[in-house]
Amino acid sequence: MVALSSGHLAVDFASGSVPALIPFLTDRFHLSYALAAVLLLAATISSSLVQPLFGLWSDRSGALWLIPGGTALAAVGVGGAAVSPLYPLVVVLVFAGGLGIAAFHPEGAKFAAYASGAKRASGMAYFNIGGNTGYALGAFVTGLLVVRVGLVGGLLAMVPVLVGAAALTRVLPRLSRLTPGASAQELTRREDQRRAMTLLGVVIALRSVTWFALLAFVPLWVTAHGHSKATGNRVLFLMLFAGAIGTLLLGPVADAIGLRRTLVLTQIAIAPLVLVFVYVGGPLGVAALMAVGVCVVGTFGVTMVLSQLYLPRHVGMASGLSIGLAMGIGGIAAVVVGAVADAVDLRLALTISALAPAIGVLFCLKLPPPVRALRPSAKPVVVTNS
Repeated sequence: MVALSSGHLAVDFASGSVPALIPFLTDRFHLSYALAAVLLLAATISSSLVQPLFGLWSDRSGALWLIPGGTALAAVGVGGAAVSPLYPLVVVLVFAGGLGIAAFHPEGAKFAAYASGAKRASGMAYFNIGGNTGYALGAFVTGLLVVRVGLVGGLLAMVPVLVGAAALTRVLPRLSRLTPGASAQELTRREDQRRAMTLLGVVIALRSVTWFALLAFVPLWVTAHGHSKATGNRVLFLMLFAGAIGTLLLGPVADAIGLRRTLVLTQIAIAPLVLVFVYVGGPLGVAALMAVGVCVVGTFGVTMVLSQLYLPRHVGMASGLSIGLAMGIGGIAAVVVGAVADAVDLRLALTISALAPAIGVLFCLKLPPPVRALRPSAKPVVVTNS
């Protein structure tokens, strides 16, 4: 689990660098809000929307080499985008880096599930703490380097990611010996609940509308209110870092009080917290933004475990859908938010984005419990985890 979590840290370090680069690339190429959001969209489409395809590959034949290979491609793509002289080339390179991120996640999440044992929410939380910490550090370190040395700092920031890819290559033989335990084998005897997975996908997509809007526009919102780009990236880092801490907190909470209950409670909190950030601001607004990070990032593991329980016969595909396709829809919506910001203002755009997770509460309440394995001459039994 340590190797997988460390790999997750490395690949998401590259992923977290993209929103940190956006304010600087916006200035360099004189981008509108919508064109700035296109950069995040390019990363999202490639890193998220295609993840189910990598998940299908993982379920059918497995491809452990995607773990180090995807990490290396993420570093090359994002690092190259930082120093590219042309905006269209930046978009292409960000897209390529996103493909590397997409390649890593389903295979990594599948093996993390094998290693998690009975307490799957806690086990997946440990896997996700690497990714969430990496995302936060990527945003912070990349922003800091770019402030100090210019956009070449984005290239320098990818050096440790390449080192991580090399280290992952060395541990592949050990990872290949990680096989499904009894609990994971039991999962494969359950029936897929496709309707439940659809509902969960809608919940994730609606909350990701707000999340990607914040990733794209928090630094720009902060700078629009008279603060420096460095301050904007620090605020973004605080949101992401709080999410990483939330991962450690909410995994055990979900094991204790139930996956669905944890998801509902955090979903209810997101919209009001975003509105506090936008309309109150100041230290209280930053604290509210950090709480948003806890509620969204802290439950990545919860939604991943639920997706694997809803699609027990397709664990890789489930991971690709929950952290890929559904999240990717939110990235597309961020471009719409950017268009609203260009047409009216950023305040209204962020306000509209906050409504999406409020709607998602209704879908949360409809989520059914996962079904246990079917046995001969016995009726299906549902998991009592609420």
